[in-house]
Amino acid sequence: MNDKEIIASRIALELNVGDLVNLGIGIPTLVADYVPEDKHVIFQAENGIIGLGPLTDEETNIVNAGGMKATIKQGGAFIDTLTSFTFIRGGHIDVTVLGALEVDQEGSLASWIIPGKKVPGMGGAMDLVTGAKRVIIAMKHTNKGESKILKKCNLPLTASHQADLIVTDMAVMSVEQDGLHLLEVNPAYTIEEVINATEADLIVKDVKPMKGL
Repeated sequence: MNDKEIIASRIALELNVGDLVNLGIGIPTLVADYVPEDKHVIFQAENGIIGLGPLTDEETNIVNAGGMKATIKQGGAFIDTLTSFTFIRGGHIDVTVLGALEVDQEGSLASWIIPGKKVPGMGGAMDLVTGAKRVIIAMKHTNKGESKILKKCNLPLTASHQADLIVTDMAVMSVEQDGLHLLEVNPAYTIEEVINATEADLIVKDVKPMKGL
């Protein structure tokens, strides 16, 4: 598996039967591909789909929130934007999976703007990270060798203190009241390599190999 597939497949293991899950653009869209058919997880796309299925290469008029060709599962529904964001803002989303440019050890995240560059818009990210019951961040651990997991975010925040779990190509980390806990490490790396690739302070206790690898 490549790095994106490692992240997506690991996050799929975090989803429980019956969860209503929102997938952001980028790596998060791949998560649906790794949920077994017999595991009943309902995916929501803020552009108006409840029951989103895996991505597809076939011709279709169905697209996810990132504009990628997708499928809809039997029993799924198309809804208007008002209803879609009522699910999000009303606290009905069990899990949201989002990408990020930066995350810090307090669970704050920056995902929508790099100053001086063209801004695609924040989408529904600000609503999702405050409205969902659990926030999982899917991201590469570094960018051109520079850590994306920091003591404090440098970029403008999407939200403060909202991330619960961070899954990267190198590790799985949990944001707790006492700090950022290193839970799992990709067997391709050592704990020391993960620590060296992370600006944030990591609490290292009982670290296990990353599940699914």
